[in-house]
Amino acid sequence: MFLTGFSDEAGSDFATQLKATRELGWRFIESRAIGSKNLASLTEAEFDDVCRQLDESGVAINCYGSAIANWKRHPRKAEDFEASRAELLAALPRMKKLGIKMLRGMSFLMTPDEAPDSPELEKIIFAKLNELVGICADHGVIYGHENCMNYGGLSYKHTLKLLDHVKSDNFKLIFDTGNPVFNFRHLGQPPYPLQSSWEFYRNVREFIAYVHIKDACTDLADNGERTTRFTWPGEGCGDVRAIVCDLLRHGYDGGFSMEPHVAVVFHDDKSDDDKAAWRYSSYVEYGRRFERLLEDCRQSVGAEKLR
Repeated sequence: MFLTGFSDEAGSDFATQLKATRELGWRFIESRAIGSKNLASLTEAEFDDVCRQLDESGVAINCYGSAIANWKRHPRKAEDFEASRAELLAALPRMKKLGIKMLRGMSFLMTPDEAPDSPELEKIIFAKLNELVGICADHGVIYGHENCMNYGGLSYKHTLKLLDHVKSDNFKLIFDTGNPVFNFRHLGQPPYPLQSSWEFYRNVREFIAYVHIKDACTDLADNGERTTRFTWPGEGCGDVRAIVCDLLRHGYDGGFSMEPHVAVVFHDDKSDDDKAAWRYSSYVEYGRRFERLLEDCRQSVGAEKLR
């Protein structure tokens, strides 16, 4: 078991990301943004500098938090698929050099102009995902699907349907504890209620290979508008403590990756320096709070086994 996180939430500069990781005493980061770029879009010189900093710090990247097939990319648009494919092909040689065995990917945006789970559209989504996952398999990389604002995030049943139609040992689930809190449960007829993190988790637990830690609560207005407030881990509506305890109870030994989002609550009238300081300190504090929550869960589960 190991702890890691989206270190760009500590700061956009890679040196700052490494500093926060070392302050926490962790050995890994999940790499998403490096400045205004990502692992696939860095120039060769920029990538070489990232490699140098990693070597000097003793920190490694355990997962590439890509934008492949994410919630900005439409399943019907050829240019969106080609952008995902191009990002994947550009990232793979760099992942190999850095020894990264997993990338975070998704299953395209929830289409606003048609039913996102229509049989015709599902066929397109499944075919495109199979191609992307196939490329990953050819390079010994895991395509970790995150339940976000995408097809697989519509409900736990949609994620299970993905698993039924993308048959590959290189297709695994990344479960995000906080995403169900602000996504609608697309089962039955609208209006849809908000999802339950516990319900989603409980139905996909056996397929989870990696976990994102996020927590939040969402207020749903009568007109369907959502207002989400991100919280410290275990203090929101994402069932974080219950899920972590249950994972330990069932022998989970993978990674927990922090994705706090709490820095967004910082007031805009503060100086840029204050915002940067809060961004950094909130990431470190989030990691420390999760460490305490994880230890509490270990003790709780251990006490259960002694009964």
